[in-house]
Amino acid sequence: MTTFEFQGDWNLTKLRLKQQWTQLTEGDLQFVKGRQEELLGWIQQRTGQTRAEIEQVLNASCATCCA
Repeated sequence: MTTFEFQGDWNLTKLRLKQQWTQLTEGDLQFVKGRQEELLGWIQQRTGQTRAEIEQVLNASCATCCA
């Protein structure tokens, strides 16, 4: 299992995630530091994707906007 760490501009990351998964709502993407597991669960529930797939997208989104 991989892990991810949010850094940088969460608003920019949130926009990229909404582009990736259009079914996510603003409420789904309310991020509170230290609650990554909860966020992963919401995305997994909404999209039906596996945790590994979601983490891969999250890491790529964070890497491009937070570098």
